[in-house]
Amino acid sequence: DHMKAESSKIIVKLMEEMKKKYDQMMENKDRNHQKHVQQLREKMERDRAQQAAEQEKIMALTLQFCEFFLYFGDQSSVSYCLSVTGEIKFGYLITMAVPLQFYNVLLREQVYTMAAEVHMPGPMCLIENVKGQLIANQEALGILSDITQPVVVVAIVGLYRTGKSYLMNKLAGKQTGFSLGSTVQSHTKGIWMWCVPHPQKPGHTLVLLDTEGLGDVEKGDNQNDCWIFALAILLSSTFVYNSMGAINQQAMDQLHYVTELTDRIRSRSSPKQGEVKDSDEFVSFFPDFVWTLRDFSLELKVNGESISADEYLENSLKLIQGTSEKEKEFDLPRLCIRKFFPKKKCFVFERPVHGKKLGQLESLQDQDLDSDFMGQVAEFCSYVFSCSKVKTLSGGIKVNGARLKSLVVTYVNTICSGSLPCIENAVLALSQTENASAVQKAVANYDQQMTQKLQLPTESLQEMMNVHRASEKEAIKIFMKNSFKDINQVFLTELAAEEALQKFLQSKEDMIDSVLQTDKTLTEKEKEIEVKRVKAETASKIREEMQKKNDQLMKEKEKSYEERMKKLTEKMEKEQAQMRAEQQRIMEHKLQNKPE
Repeated sequence: DHMKAESSKIIVKLMEEMKKKYDQMMENKDRNHQKHVQQLREKMERDRAQQAAEQEKIMALTLQFCEFFLYFGDQSSVSYCLSVTGEIKFGYLITMAVPLQFYNVLLREQVYTMAAEVHMPGPMCLIENVKGQLIANQEALGILSDITQPVVVVAIVGLYRTGKSYLMNKLAGKQTGFSLGSTVQSHTKGIWMWCVPHPQKPGHTLVLLDTEGLGDVEKGDNQNDCWIFALAILLSSTFVYNSMGAINQQAMDQLHYVTELTDRIRSRSSPKQGEVKDSDEFVSFFPDFVWTLRDFSLELKVNGESISADEYLENSLKLIQGTSEKEKEFDLPRLCIRKFFPKKKCFVFERPVHGKKLGQLESLQDQDLDSDFMGQVAEFCSYVFSCSKVKTLSGGIKVNGARLKSLVVTYVNTICSGSLPCIENAVLALSQTENASAVQKAVANYDQQMTQKLQLPTESLQEMMNVHRASEKEAIKIFMKNSFKDINQVFLTELAAEEALQKFLQSKEDMIDSVLQTDKTLTEKEKEIEVKRVKAETASKIREEMQKKNDQLMKEKEKSYEERMKKLTEKMEKEQAQMRAEQQRIMEHKLQNKPE
């Protein structure tokens, strides 16, 4: 017993020394890895900055050439005709004297072909407006959090009592839903939401946002209207502005909210970004702009020639480019619309009925309404269904219901705190939440795979390492799929599974007891000789075992590191490509909207 105890002490001391050397070696390896990762990050940041600088130079040079070419000849008309080629066929049908039955069939069989399942039986208030205070409705947020599909978000904004809710009900494929009201008071308060299956895009959800009417004299505070307007833009992928009559100076004056967006929205959190530069980036995340003109009675003609509604809008947005304050004031809303929105579209609607029936639209059947009006509604719905895009954030991040919920909460809380909503901060908050969730999913999958595929104790260390390697690789794959914008790899480093392996390897220490078992019948001399032999043999076995473990762990850690770096490099290259594509879209938009 004395010899056994003495041997155990020696072995324990030897193991402690080996473990100390092993820990020091692993620590040095980790420092080298971290240094290598930091060097790679710095190189990628330098490359990214260089690419951005080169892109800016290319954009500036292209704009100079564009100004030169425009000086000698205007090609905007040709570009415009090409952009609307795909939209002419349906619009042409609307201008023809097609019987009312055609529109009824179109509305019933094509525009409103909805899936049997609906997310919500009716609309629900998403953002309440209580005495000028905006509050996110928790029940509505819960509905959004359950929607895992990509969302197409259509928001409508306009003066009160202009028929916004009627159009939204038609997009939902329902006769009633969003409240229309029939008095001179604004009927909708806050922002209301209705989630329905997308009629033309399987696996997508159409989110309809109906806003309270702007300019209600009973509210008395214009600030509230400005925030409703800004939120509708921030949350939507298609922004519908609804107004009455023609596009004249009065209509432009009523659209003054668009000129105040630079005071309401920030694209970046950096205080170094100037306001002009900041607003230049609006086009990269602003929704498409659709202007709907209700009770429109004018003929769409210029110089005796018929024009489309889109051409009418384009003509209405032309700039004077004067130097006086009055001329600048005239140009400002037009310039903002041209500059901020990546795509613009216009629809005109005749009066649906006359007299008192106008206040009874919910109860009237389609055949009771003007046939031209029904055709115009069909054209509008068809365009929204086929052309409205999935809500997408900077970097190509597609928004689902849960992400839309996060945006709503972030923006509303920011406004209530007295700050300006910032796109960069909203995306950062969203990424932190989703990346933490991605780590949990990855770790849970790792634990599940190790439990299912590894039967302890294993016959060899290699068997355990093979299972660990496969499980860790699958965990990284799951994390990469569910994460985004993990800029400093803070969350990726949480996936290292060495701690679990170390706990497993500690169980191997029980081997020592079996090695030290000796025959009790040995003489004292034999015991002394046996002790020396056991010490030497045990020490040799421990060295071999520790060296084997060290070699395998270092090899596996190197593989794991290389795998993570490969995934990280691929993800960063993808983000760089998306950034270049966004810069290209911004440049093309600037070229298309260059003042004539």
